[in-house]
Amino acid sequence: MSSVCMPSRLALGVALAFSALPLIAAETHDLGETTVVGDWLGEASEQDVKNHPGARTVVRRQQIEESGASNVRDVLRRVPGLQVQDSNGTGGSDISLNVGSRGLTSRLSPRATILQDGIPLAIAPYGQPQLSLAPTSLGNIESIDVVRGGGAVRYGPQNVGGIINFVTRGIPEELVREISYQTESAPAQGGFLNRTNAFLGGTADNGLGAALLYSGVRGDTYRDHSGTRIDDVMLKYKYALSDIDELSGSLQFYQADADMPGGLSAADFDADPYQSTRPYDSFEGDRKQAVVKYTRTPDAERQFEVTAFYNTSYRSGMLANNTPQRMTWLRELPRDYEVFGIEPRYSQIFYAGDSSHEVGIGYRYLEEDSTEKRYDRRGFGTGGDPYSVPKRLAIYNVADTEAHSFYIDDRIDIGNWTVTPGVRYERVRVNSTNRLDGEKSQQRSREPLPSLNVMYHLSDAWKLYANANTSFGSIQHYQLSRDASLKAEKAHTYEVGTRYDDGLWNAELTVFQIDFDDQLEYQSAGDIWVNSGKTLHRGVEMAGGYELAGLDPRLQGLSIYASLALTKATREEGENEGNDLPLYSREVATLGLRYETGPWTWNLDGYAQSRQFADAANTDEESADGSLGEIPGFGYWNARGEYAFGPQLANLKLAAGVKNLFGREYYTRSTDTNRGKYLGQPRTLYLQTSVSF
Repeated sequence: MSSVCMPSRLALGVALAFSALPLIAAETHDLGETTVVGDWLGEASEQDVKNHPGARTVVRRQQIEESGASNVRDVLRRVPGLQVQDSNGTGGSDISLNVGSRGLTSRLSPRATILQDGIPLAIAPYGQPQLSLAPTSLGNIESIDVVRGGGAVRYGPQNVGGIINFVTRGIPEELVREISYQTESAPAQGGFLNRTNAFLGGTADNGLGAALLYSGVRGDTYRDHSGTRIDDVMLKYKYALSDIDELSGSLQFYQADADMPGGLSAADFDADPYQSTRPYDSFEGDRKQAVVKYTRTPDAERQFEVTAFYNTSYRSGMLANNTPQRMTWLRELPRDYEVFGIEPRYSQIFYAGDSSHEVGIGYRYLEEDSTEKRYDRRGFGTGGDPYSVPKRLAIYNVADTEAHSFYIDDRIDIGNWTVTPGVRYERVRVNSTNRLDGEKSQQRSREPLPSLNVMYHLSDAWKLYANANTSFGSIQHYQLSRDASLKAEKAHTYEVGTRYDDGLWNAELTVFQIDFDDQLEYQSAGDIWVNSGKTLHRGVEMAGGYELAGLDPRLQGLSIYASLALTKATREEGENEGNDLPLYSREVATLGLRYETGPWTWNLDGYAQSRQFADAANTDEESADGSLGEIPGFGYWNARGEYAFGPQLANLKLAAGVKNLFGREYYTRSTDTNRGKYLGQPRTLYLQTSVSF
């Protein structure tokens, strides 16, 4: 079936299926009292997720803690449809984030709108969406909300891979003080990675609330040359100006530096997969951010809010082109960014006959400025000291982006139906100037991005949904400076699915298709960006869980969950037409058990993925430098036990666990500057403790 006719046939199938539903459920579903939603991400409550007209998963704090994860990527592996790479290549430290959706590239997470409390996480959302610096910390997170479909009209740009919102811990009504600590080590290699978190917050009688959050990381991982240091401090506040007006916001300071152990050649990996042959490679960065939000809710049917944010970011990497014995250059890549954004949004409910309409309208202005430099050290001789020669300025580009985003949608509730048509309009201007030769480039984009989301409520527990969304990604600063003829990206996403949750059972099934036009791709061989042509992504995502007490009361406290994602992502044109896209697995599965009895909680979690290819040519044979070749599939199990002492002992919790319980060896590859093979996490032991009072 051709990609041209597939969307129309899919739409026809959706229409026919939904037209028959009134025969299945003759009774009108009671949607309850209608209240304005405003922010679609909102609190990401169970009800929000249940009524979202697309694939959506929320991982909450309890699940995060019980996973034993030491970083965000470990948690995201639990979400069906997401594929997460271990730290590798120029994203080879825990400062970066490498996550992709539905076969889209996971290298530095460029094709998802990634937010923290609704604010773009990227250091420049349009001009530099790659998360080589991901200024968020697991210890400060309350939940992770992953919207894989149905949200494109509200959130952008770069949302073909969905929307991921890291929700930080909220301000409590009562005073809360909490300290937690986790340490882990791989016995086969040694080294300890330590994570410390602290939280202090509450709300006074006058309505003023505040919370101070801290998350810090210190130590080494299982690889040599892998030291990491992260400090993330956030001050959140809110104040009830009146019964209907609230002022809230946050201040954040994030600072990090990390060694990058680098890729290994095939021979070096066989000799010792834990070693590092890149002693000069490292990465550092920081971010300072202020957010102010004003919300006015006169009644249950109207809401106005305006959010403003300002941040500055710095990131720099040190990269060598080879091992010290064969190195011929050493590069330093300092970059500075400044971003300002403001977004007013108004929502109001209207009634027309038997239907209700929540009309939402919003506008976002975003301004970005960047300075990107590269310093080279050359001529020190093979195996010589790179610092014996002065560094030379090789690249000096300044760029700016001005982006205007307008959107309007109408959530229509009529009988058992919720239909939400909407459109987002992006107007973007990107400028780039080469300060070394004076060359200037500019690109303008104007894109209407329509969407349609449909949900049918079979009951309070069972929902059916379908959607068609359009996404857009403008040209980036560095891409424009290298080639002004490159074209912006555009993609169309279609979903059909169902969701069920009655308190005992929960399940979700989604069929999706993504038609991606003229995708931008980095080719490390020539250090260039190209429009590589169309790609097609199709698949099925399934997830579910069950409280086994529904079978037998003696199984109270025992629950099970599982997920399976089947994806086929291929090139549709060019010399590699028909090949799989690099670094994604066609099959990814999870399986887990949780048992809670008295003060004890036990967890057993499994993860598995099928094979991958490292390059567009789907090269099977391993190259000498380790960068090319098949990446075999793998699976592993994690186990954990926890004892909660209760309020009589400051709510002390002690837990111990094992990651990669059976010590399965696996690896990934990178084809970028820091190329080679990268060992996955070996058997790792960890301890956790926390107190709150």
